[in-house]
Amino acid sequence: MSTNPVKWTEDAREFFGDVQVEFKKVTWPTQKQTIAGTISVVVIVSIITVVLGVFDWMLSVLMTQVLS
Repeated sequence: MSTNPVKWTEDAREFFGDVQVEFKKVTWPTQKQTIAGTISVVVIVSIITVVLGVFDWMLSVLMTQVLS
């Protein structure tokens, strides 16, 4: 890393110029795609939560039986 503040300024300008160029390349999803993706994530997380909850409950019951 350079210790010259002038170099920092030049590097920062170059960096933000590159960021601006890259932002122009971004294609954002449509509202419909965003909603569909969000719903998919919520459904998958809900299913995993239920499966892990049932598995945890079954292990709890098993451990209670083994330890008593």
